[in-house]
Amino acid sequence: MESTIAPPVKGRPREFCVDKALAEALHVFWAKGYDGASMTDLTEAMGITKPSLYAAFGNKEALFHKALDLYEAEKLEYTRAALRQPTARKVAEYYLRGGVDVHAADGEPHGCMGLMSSLACSPEAESIKADVIRRRASSQRALVERFEQAKREGDLPAHIDAEGLTSFLYAILQGITVQAGAGATRAELERLVDTSLALWPSK
Repeated sequence: MESTIAPPVKGRPREFCVDKALAEALHVFWAKGYDGASMTDLTEAMGITKPSLYAAFGNKEALFHKALDLYEAEKLEYTRAALRQPTARKVAEYYLRGGVDVHAADGEPHGCMGLMSSLACSPEAESIKADVIRRRASSQRALVERFEQAKREGDLPAHIDAEGLTSFLYAILQGITVQAGAGATRAELERLVDTSLALWPSK
């Protein structure tokens, strides 16, 4: 586990665990979004001073990008695992049920960190929105390629638009994250998944 020593402000330098501090910052950004998370929120949750934050992570924007990297690596692993499922419908089911598991989990902020930060983003934080959009586009391209493969294998009908199907899946997934953030129960979200899968164009 990586640790660092912050430059001294008064007295001795303070040592802290960078990984633990970053994990705490992730939860603040996830719960409040980029604009909603103040420096005081972040430093109090991370247990460090502002100079220590700047020394270890750069500014607030740089910290958010690092937190988003961690969020994708730990919380969104299901999106990568979904691509390895044997059928297009299994891909979709893994995506949607994984979304429910992550975005409506007990003890975690509800909703999507990236979506919330990109929707409620001030003009001064356009780079945050651009980064979220770039990451989402990369994930969507991988899904399109997976559905094109399914068409070649006969798992999806040849007339199906892989990009349109990907947009449909993402719309449902974003709906799950928004509804989770608005207080929908797990049972309600699971029912949304079941209904969506009933409309899927393959078995």
